Order: sequence, then structure tokens, then C-alpha cells
Amino acid sequence: MDVAAKELGAFNRQASAPEMKAKARLGEQGTSAGINLEPGSDDDGWEIPPPVMLEDGTRVQLYKDGEALHAGFDAIKSAKKRVCLEVYIFHSDDTGRAFADALSAKAKEGVPVYVIYDSLGCIDSDPKMFAQMKAAGVRLAEFHPIKPWECKYSWRPFNRDHRKLLLLDDDGAGLGGLNVGAEYAGSWVVPSSLGTSPWRDNAVGLRGPSARLLMIAFARMWRYVNAGGKLRNTELLHNTAEGEFGVLGSVPTRKSPLTPLRKMLHEAKQSILLTMSYFAPPDELVEELCRAARRRVKVRLMLPAKGDVPLLMTAARSFYEKLLQSGVEIYERQGAILHAKTLCIDNYISIIGSTNLDYRSIEYNCELSVIFRNREFGRQVKLLFENDVCYAKQITLNQ
Repeated sequence: MDVAAKELGAFNRQASAPEMKAKARLGEQGTSAGINLEPGSDDDGWEIPPPVMLEDGTRVQLYKDGEALHAGFDAIKSAKKRVCLEVYIFHSDDTGRAFADALSAKAKEGVPVYVIYDSLGCIDSDPKMFAQMKAAGVRLAEFHPIKPWECKYSWRPFNRDHRKLLLLDDDGAGLGGLNVGAEYAGSWVVPSSLGTSPWRDNAVGLRGPSARLLMIAFARMWRYVNAGGKLRNTELLHNTAEGEFGVLGSVPTRKSPLTPLRKMLHEAKQSILLTMSYFAPPDELVEELCRAARRRVKVRLMLPAKGDVPLLMTAARSFYEKLLQSGVEIYERQGAILHAKTLCIDNYISIIGSTNLDYRSIEYNCELSVIFRNREFGRQVKLLFENDVCYAKQITLNQ
């Protein structure tokens, strides 16, 4: 999650589609899972693209896998005015402790450091790590404690803060699907030998005026955790239907917060590229994808071949027959646990964030995503989708 200007400087060129696919064919030979696990690794066929400039002067950087946490980690160390971190899972493994040490060091320098972490997401994390951060001066806020006697306000164990957001100083932000932990970072933060399958994820970094909108989202959540009130007050919907940059900060609701998404899908003219880790959407959203395919929009879905929630894998596959019969292309990502949540429509509208298309994200979680209406950034997101296709198996109707 890049929030430092120096991190927005990237390679001098973007790999072309043919070059990318040539590199990615390593995955077909079984020598690569298509995950960038450590600095200097390029066998996933992906290079960090150059930043994209929005009309208001904001620089936007697309990241893949552990590169995102590495950029965020370095950005924390260079912060001068403020560090704000909101995360669902904050592991106490080597990667998590490295982040805890960096946040503690920054607090000891006198820089205000604020951390919101979810109680359920961190249920397996070592309490001593959080105690050490607090002792160093980090201001901690635990979202909806699992233990009723630790709640300052009402006990709401089913509503979780699933957002992932990093803010630096006055105009830096980064967000996506990555939590803080070794399965997301690989060896990008600390040398790590993962005993589990690597995780495939996306993130985006911003530097400029648009990033300041995300400070509003964090401030609302901080106020809620520390002062109570209605969870609805943490909602932030800004420019979801128009504008070059928008924020979709949703809250738990029985009514679908996906109305802007449905409208975008309904208006798609050429293509829909959806990469989704947990795919169990409402029936009306599935029907919208089918309608788009039937009107000759090229609809392609990148879904996991394996995951950490088997029930959701079954739920996703229950939609396959209907989608395939309508002309939707479905791919299952091989060699890694797919955790990314990304959408690109007509190579123009792109959405990246923490929001899954399942009932938990809609009815129980606080989620945060950003919307871009920019053709160059859309082109980069499309290339990233094509990179995953090189490590995916296409599902056919007879299967």
C-alpha cells in the first residue's frame, strides 16, 4: 500500500502483454505460482507499472502481492506528521511484529500513530504485541471486542471491521485486500519461509488530494470505536456514480450497498473483468452479469481454485452453470489462494478494496473500496487480470 512519493516512482516501462505472457508461461510448467514472493522476483510476469496521474494531481500506484505491504512498511518509516492503520487481521508473526516495531518506533519519535484492529480478526494474535505498541505510544482501538466484558458499548460480535487502510501524513493513502501477515507479504518485509500456500492479492496507493478523502473514512471509524454511536455513521459514499475518483465505505445493512455496482454493470458496453476471492453474490447481481454477457459484453470472472473458506467455494460454484450458459467466461486461479477483490469495466472504471461479493461483506462487515474512472489505470488493471489468466484454468460448461 504505497503512500510515500518515492514509492510511486516505478520502473521505466510496463511489460507488454506478449512479454508478460511469455514470462508467465513459467507457471504452466509448474515452476511458478504467479506470486511475487520476494524482492527481485519477476517469474510471475508482472512488473510494477508507472503511477497514473489523476486530474486533481493525485498519483495512483497499482500493486500486486507482497509489493504492497513492502511499500507501506517503508512509507511508515518515512512518515513525518501522522500514521493511521486500519486492518482486519494483524498477525503476530515475523511480518506483523516488523510492522508493530515500525509503528512503535514512529510513535517514540513523537509522530502520532493510530491503529484500529478487529477483535475477531486478531483473535489469534499475541496480546503482548499490542501491549508493546501501546507502551511505545501507539494509540490503539479494538473494533467490537469479542469478550462482552471488554466492550465499552453494546456487544456486537457479528459485525466486523474488514477494512484495510493505511494513511500517512496529510495526503498519502493505501488500501486493498491485504492484511498484515506473512501469507500476504511473502518475503517482502522480512525473510520468511511460508509453510502455507501463497496468497494472491491486489492493492493501490495514492499520493495527493484524493487520498485525503480516505482520512474521513478513518476518522469516522476512530470516532465510532472510541465514542460509540451508530455504526451507520462510519459509512462514506463519495462520487460512487461519477467523478474520476470515488470512495465506497460500506457498513452492515440488510439492503444491498451494491447499488452503484449494479448500475455500473448494467451500463457496461464492452467488457467486465472481475477478480473475486469470495464470490457468493445476491441473485440480482448474478443476473446482471448474465444479462451483460447476453448483450455481447465480454464478461470474465477470476475466482479461486482453492480457498480458506470451503463453504464459499461451494457457493461460488453453484452459480457456474447459469453464468456459463449466458456466455460468461470463468477462470479458477491455480497455485495460490486468491484473496484479491478487483473489478474493471470497459477498461475505464476500476474498483479495488476489501469488499467481497458475499453475504458477510454486505450484511455484517464494514468494507472499504475505491473507484477510478481513468483509462490508463483501467489498462493496468486489465493487464493484471491477463497475468492471472496465465495461471488459471478456464472452466467449461461440460465440466
